[in-house]
Amino acid sequence: MVVEMAFTCIETFCGAGGLGAGLKKSGFKLLWAFDKNEQAVTTYKNNISTKASVEDAAKLKPEILLKLAGINKRELVLLSGGPPCQGFSRQKRGGENGDKRNRLVVKYIRLVQGIEPLFFLLENVDTFKKKRGKAYLDLLKTGLENLYEIHVKEINCADYGVPQLRKRTVVVGVRKDLGIEYKFPTPTHTNNWVTVGQALKGIPEPPDDGSEHPNPNYPNHCVPKVTNINLERISYVPQGSGRKCLPRRLQLPCHKKKTGWPDVYGRMATDKPAPTITGGFDNFTRGRFAHPYHNRPITAREAAILQSFDNNYKFFGNKGQVRQQIGNAVPPLLGRALGKSIIDAIRLKMKQQEEIAPVTSFLEVAIGG
Repeated sequence: MVVEMAFTCIETFCGAGGLGAGLKKSGFKLLWAFDKNEQAVTTYKNNISTKASVEDAAKLKPEILLKLAGINKRELVLLSGGPPCQGFSRQKRGGENGDKRNRLVVKYIRLVQGIEPLFFLLENVDTFKKKRGKAYLDLLKTGLENLYEIHVKEINCADYGVPQLRKRTVVVGVRKDLGIEYKFPTPTHTNNWVTVGQALKGIPEPPDDGSEHPNPNYPNHCVPKVTNINLERISYVPQGSGRKCLPRRLQLPCHKKKTGWPDVYGRMATDKPAPTITGGFDNFTRGRFAHPYHNRPITAREAAILQSFDNNYKFFGNKGQVRQQIGNAVPPLLGRALGKSIIDAIRLKMKQQEEIAPVTSFLEVAIGG
């Protein structure tokens, strides 16, 4: 009889724990996690696991990470993570060459090389596989293709139940000696995306004075500060529209041009998923971030819900730090789908191996080298 071993995981660049929350729900045992952001690690520790530390990936050696996790090289099932993606974003000018954070992809490659997990999982913005990130994606392939079968896919998070149109590039590597055939998870919501109205249904209104909602089941639920003139501006905007609906007297000079971002001063529509949630979600001058019914931006709690975090998932830090944690997070529902697809691939191989050699555990052989 085959004894199923734990599906172990180390998280790199864990942030506030969006990917970790999903991987944990899919069945992974999180051995260790790290991030350079102290407040994000505090959030991670308070919601997912205390086995996390503040580390600089540029200085962290693979053997130190293995020691923290209590395992040896080639024993880990999954090394996951999303190196900071702002340098590859469409909103970042000169991103492919001008942002030092892009080089952390190289550090991630070295961690994979030093740990040699059965699988690795990397998540980044959709432009990572296009012009802005292609050089780094090619570098990842060159550095790891001798050991891993590498699978790359652009994913729309809305296809997996996330109430948000958020496109991401996902890279999954499978160690070649395993003989595992990996397939990305089949979309579950292609024709029935979860809408803003469905996601925010039943969420109580936050206090008008900007204080936290008194119900502890809704942490980080407070109204962002907005100027009176911006409150007047957003009052004219219907659901699904933006700056073009403003009266001329309230338009800024940039609004009167035909070019520019049409979603600024925008209001979400209840019958569609939200736009991509960024770190600027509490300011509708930066995008379509106004509440569908109320003349205010969405709160941090509402943004987290639109990222598919549980209602009571609490974020730590000041308001700006919380905004960035939420905006940078991997939606947990996407993490769960990806984690399940990896576990399913391993279990299928274990089942096949059991039919050949019933007394031998496939995972025992795999991590034994």
